[in-house]
Amino acid sequence: MIREDEVRKLVGEMREPFLQRPLGELDAVKEIKIKPEKRHISVKVALAKTGTAEQMQIQQEIVNVLKGAGAETVGLRFEELPEETVAKWAPSAEKKTLLNMDNPPVFLAVASGKGGVGKSTVSVNLAISLARLGKKVGLIDADIYGFSVPDMMGITVRPTIEGEKLLPVERFGVKVMSMGFFVEENAPVVWRGPMLGKMLNNFFHEVEWGEVDYIVLDLPPGTGDVALDVHTMLPSCKEIIVSTPHPTAAFVAARAGSMAIKTDHEVVGVIENMAYYESAKTGEREYVFGKGGGDKLAEELNVPLLGRIPLKQPDWDKDQFAPSVYDENHPIGEIYQDIAKKIDVKMSVQV
Repeated sequence: MIREDEVRKLVGEMREPFLQRPLGELDAVKEIKIKPEKRHISVKVALAKTGTAEQMQIQQEIVNVLKGAGAETVGLRFEELPEETVAKWAPSAEKKTLLNMDNPPVFLAVASGKGGVGKSTVSVNLAISLARLGKKVGLIDADIYGFSVPDMMGITVRPTIEGEKLLPVERFGVKVMSMGFFVEENAPVVWRGPMLGKMLNNFFHEVEWGEVDYIVLDLPPGTGDVALDVHTMLPSCKEIIVSTPHPTAAFVAARAGSMAIKTDHEVVGVIENMAYYESAKTGEREYVFGKGGGDKLAEELNVPLLGRIPLKQPDWDKDQFAPSVYDENHPIGEIYQDIAKKIDVKMSVQV
């Protein structure tokens, strides 16, 4: 079984993600406990910031290193480094972030009043459609409890760290960041509101987005903590409200639109998802969830109805597996492309 001094050396050689100094040099490896009979190692590590994407990244790296050295299970605890240590090693120059860059992107939040209306599917395909127009696009999966974007896009890799920044994963020309990259498969997220806000803040400040024209945010449904945090962090955010044609879904979605308006966000339009089902044999349309909800919602919010998305599965193959992404030549992909063009024209006029 690995000895304590070997654990201290292995962990101590790893770099603290914010200060970019070895953990050993920062005296950040605080406690090590080894249970040889259970092949278990417990380590306490101090970081400049806790509760962040970077913490989750280094946590996974430490677990991998120690398991590679012979441990069967690894327990990790984190605390914050002393202020004087952080002050000594912190970079002095102001870092460029998504919120203070010279040419800030258009923040485009996709919201809904309730779950199950296809908001994440809309977010993914809208981001990809904007990228197909030649735009540089980032996608933040801000639905931190119900993250689904990586699975929808068929993403199987995780972000990497370069210097002090986390690099988003890119697929279909879109840079993606999601809570789903930092938790084990199917593990629940049991954080409270303040920690969720902190995680979201790190998506804005600690990720190397590069030059982007649009940042699409897949918001959680409703008007809870994360949605409120987005409204606070992004005073000039644009919003799209997603609803089904059902009158009740549209009624609930109006709350999300009202919240946007009250916080000085601009609602740029409504997308009616699951608008109808079209028979492949007869071409006849069935309005499974009723009719008129999207029109009524758009009228109430005094914004245009950007498009109606019917019920139909995307096509995919094992090489390009992405179960929620519509090809640009797919009939629904063409609808998304038309919506993206409308949004881009509107944003170009406003600039």
